[in-house]
Amino acid sequence: MTHAPAAHRAPARRPATTAPSRRTRETPPGHPRRLRPLLFCAPFVVLFVAMYIAPILYAAYSSLFTIRRSGLGLTAPTEVFAPLDNYTRALHDGSFTASLGRVALFGVVQVPLMLGLALALALLIDSKSARGRGFFRLTSFVPYAIPGVSAALVWSFMYSSTSSPLNRLLEPLAVTVPFFDQDVVLWSVANIVTWSWAGYNMIIIYAALQSIPAEVLEAARMDGASALRIAWSVKIPAVRGALVLTTVFSIIGSAQLYNEPAVLRPVSGGSISSAFTPLMSAQNAVADGNYPYAAAQSVLLAVAVGMVSLIFFKLTRRGDHA
Repeated sequence: MTHAPAAHRAPARRPATTAPSRRTRETPPGHPRRLRPLLFCAPFVVLFVAMYIAPILYAAYSSLFTIRRSGLGLTAPTEVFAPLDNYTRALHDGSFTASLGRVALFGVVQVPLMLGLALALALLIDSKSARGRGFFRLTSFVPYAIPGVSAALVWSFMYSSTSSPLNRLLEPLAVTVPFFDQDVVLWSVANIVTWSWAGYNMIIIYAALQSIPAEVLEAARMDGASALRIAWSVKIPAVRGALVLTTVFSIIGSAQLYNEPAVLRPVSGGSISSAFTPLMSAQNAVADGNYPYAAAQSVLLAVAVGMVSLIFFKLTRRGDHA
């Protein structure tokens, strides 16, 4: 067996290499031109740090101090470093813990009802047989466009014990709704929040419904699925991400409940206290000049909301894997 002379052997192929693009050759790493896109993010980053991160860090720092007064209180108060004093006081403050429990009950009941209503409205408007979709979208969204304080003022008139038009409509039935009763006032507030935010959440869910491919819906109809079956088996699973998003937003919004009870408080007859919600309790501390204690209450509220949101995300992700 003979071998070809070395002079006639084919040259070994070198691995193909991609020639650098003209932009890469002209703009080496570290060149200022590569940093230009970051300039577009700079305004957002500056505002986010200044208006969000910095206040949180400052509140956490302030909560580590406590205000001490000496003598008869005639001298100026001093701040003393005591990391756990404000948190211990807040956890033993009956009005603050009661406000946390009240807001938790509010969220457990109001959030599912509001999102269920928003989902039902979105499915009805998305229905192929629905008429006047634009009108119903607009009328559902209008309450969100009304400022929360204005909406609470309107509803305070609707709830008034002397001039409530709702109770006047119920007079023939000999029924009177005590909107400001101690056991009812929380749900009167929940009604205002639901009226204001159901349309907003409906728009988010409706937008998610529009992303469902028409071929999927047509295939379900050709398989003989009814409108109810399509909504349950196709549409609702497809908007699961939107439902998770609106739920998290609603949990955060429930923790920030302030405008509605604060506006209703003067006409509630004492059923809405000055510490009805955690934010109202923190506002009381600010009014008393005890900023570190208010900061500690705010930090505890933020930690509680973060834990609830994290648990909710874990549960929803576990459902995705299942």
